[in-house]
Amino acid sequence: MGLRERKKAETRSALSWAAIRLTAERGFDNVRVEDIANAAGVSPRTFNNYFSSKGEAIVSRHVDRFHRAADELRARPAGEPLWESITHVALSQFEPGAEVVAHPVADRGAWAAGLLAMLAEPALQAERQRAGARAEAEFAAAVAQRTGTDLEKDIYPHLVAAAVTAANNVAQAQFLRSGGTASMQGLLTEALGRLTAGLPTP
Repeated sequence: MGLRERKKAETRSALSWAAIRLTAERGFDNVRVEDIANAAGVSPRTFNNYFSSKGEAIVSRHVDRFHRAADELRARPAGEPLWESITHVALSQFEPGAEVVAHPVADRGAWAAGLLAMLAEPALQAERQRAGARAEAEFAAAVAQRTGTDLEKDIYPHLVAAAVTAANNVAQAQFLRSGGTASMQGLLTEALGRLTAGLPTP
């Protein structure tokens, strides 16, 4: 990635994180595009160059994270078992220097409550569905490429992508139910571990 592309990606990320943070703190209806742009250190015009709405800015982190995971999955060693590769890729977001680690949360309880309210916001539901579909499709394409399956004819890559999406969603929901006291990294590790094992009865 060149310098120009990297700076654009950094601006997009800063805007999205600002949208999420402000919405979690204030509530969806109490955040304006101007607030998000100001928090990210750019103009509202710059915001509009990246996103058409604050809802799109919020859900873009999910899409971008899955796009990055798909790229990382394609780059994993060819002989590595698929689910081992998927687990490594999913947990890489918690490594030092990763995006999530670069945005620490001081009050995990307040953060979890804010996220829970944000995710329940009706105005975000359509954006979340569109973002989820795009993210899952991108990951399915990476699985198909890695496994030599046909994205158009085979169910396998779509099933794997849907399972990974479900694992992420369930881990996130459990984290929020815990009031932020649980480890998101630990929950995602457990969810993917159970999928890898074939979901045996506890």
